[in-house]
Amino acid sequence: MKNVLVCIDLGGTSMKAGVFLEGAELKEQCILPVHQDFEELSEEILGFIERMKEKYTIVGAAFSVPGAVDVRTGIIGGRSALPCIHGPAWIEVFEERTGIPVSVENDANCAALAEVAYGNARDYRDAAFVVCGTGIGGAVVIDRKIHYGANLYGGEFGCMVMRDETGRLSTFSAQASTMSFVRKLQKQYPEQEWNGKKIFEEAAGGNQACIQAIDRFYHNLAEGIYNIQHVYDPEIILMGGGISSREEFIPRLRKELNEIVRQVEDAVGTRVVTPHIDVCVFQNDANLMGVAARWFQRTGRVGL
Repeated sequence: MKNVLVCIDLGGTSMKAGVFLEGAELKEQCILPVHQDFEELSEEILGFIERMKEKYTIVGAAFSVPGAVDVRTGIIGGRSALPCIHGPAWIEVFEERTGIPVSVENDANCAALAEVAYGNARDYRDAAFVVCGTGIGGAVVIDRKIHYGANLYGGEFGCMVMRDETGRLSTFSAQASTMSFVRKLQKQYPEQEWNGKKIFEEAAGGNQACIQAIDRFYHNLAEGIYNIQHVYDPEIILMGGGISSREEFIPRLRKELNEIVRQVEDAVGTRVVTPHIDVCVFQNDANLMGVAARWFQRTGRVGL
């Protein structure tokens, strides 16, 4: 039987499970249900591993999970849509129950590692990743390795301070995630049901409220990216999340960044850095690819 690495990408509503062959080749994958009880969740994962043992020789299991992860123990801090995952020592639990080595990593870090190993960050040593979805996630890569920080909050860009349009203190996540402009339109026009797709369609049709909401979103996102550039100064900042697949996303973001740079340079009278941005190559399978890449990085092996 072939040697494989089992990888699990744990999401709020489902899990992606896959097996990787030598050379980081994704051999097969499936979708598993998630459970709000940790024991039920564990049994779902263990059942998949046992089924794979009938077909392959499993050399390890690697998990991509939301939250602030202690990679030494697999204990997941912070909060997520699955409260039951926070607290248990994942590495101890699953190594004892499977008899194979286990690793655990934050999902945004996994997506970043996929880009470092195989995607648009493969030619860079220092990079930042901004994932724009229901919130803002991210990762910091220094010398091609994840920078975790003293409190495991490296790359938690969504926590950055940003003021809303009234001047009140808010966060980058609240002001520049895709859900930020959906929430604003829902509050402004509660009689309608809003989502990102509808807002962009309405904007294309000339709806001024939708146009203004999208304008504000791009400005806020560019403002946060500008700040990330001048705190860390990476070679490249890669953008992820569903909205990054829109054709106009990067050109529009670059336009906003150029305008911010122009205004700052006019204000301070000296040159500042224009961030080099691009999109992530991997979207749906990014976390699976990244958690496999992390395994290979930690074990010092290209394959299995």
